[in-house]
Amino acid sequence: MKSPINFYKVWAFAARSLLVNLRNVFAVFEMLFWPGVAIFSVGLLTRFLKLDPATVSFILIGAVAMNTVQIAQLDISYSLLYDVWSKSLKHPFIAPVHLSHLLLGAGLVGIARGFLVFIVMGVLGMWLFDMDLTRPGFWGLLAFLGGLFFNAVIIGIVVLILVLRFGHRAEVTAWAFSYLILLLCGMYYPVSILPVGAREAAQLIPLTYFLDYYRHFYDFPLLSPHPLLYGFAQCVIYLFASYALLTRTLKGALERGTLLKLSE
Repeated sequence: MKSPINFYKVWAFAARSLLVNLRNVFAVFEMLFWPGVAIFSVGLLTRFLKLDPATVSFILIGAVAMNTVQIAQLDISYSLLYDVWSKSLKHPFIAPVHLSHLLLGAGLVGIARGFLVFIVMGVLGMWLFDMDLTRPGFWGLLAFLGGLFFNAVIIGIVVLILVLRFGHRAEVTAWAFSYLILLLCGMYYPVSILPVGAREAAQLIPLTYFLDYYRHFYDFPLLSPHPLLYGFAQCVIYLFASYALLTRTLKGALERGTLLKLSE
């Protein structure tokens, strides 16, 4: 009996996130417009610089990864931010639901939106700039997408932690935090050129290894001996750690009355 009930609870949050996206023209706008601008602007820059095809693929892979992760994590981040903005943060927690229902529901919609962005940017990249995202094959592509979505979920959970802890002041992190991560992980450049300290910090970001893995199919040397092992191992550790911290932060918010302060 519990399984169908849990399914409906997850579906409730997924349906809410889906409806918000469908009814909000700006949600559709940010899902299609900004990725389109990114692939055009970065691609045209590579044409202007007259880069070789391998380097063009290296840079465009970073652009595709950046927008896929950013869009995928927004649904998780917005799952509570919308409630903060509408002063109804207490409402999701009045019902007999768990954090896992919220994360799964919003996360599924986020992954679907991120996958759509990946497809759109991949098609534009192949059509306009001769970049073939399918070169790693089905399993390589699946591993890369899995890594991107794992990173998106972790970033989204961290944003929720900050929202529960700091309220309105944390809303900027929905965009800023993911860009900081992408800046360190080698979005448009190999992490080997980063300054000392930043280079070591990049090794602690799972996305670094997934970009390294995917780019080696385009004749770039691997910087890590086992990128998928390191990437997925870090993802599992960070996922459990961030979820545990989110649970603890929610408990603290309930004790401090934060949910009531951010609600009417």
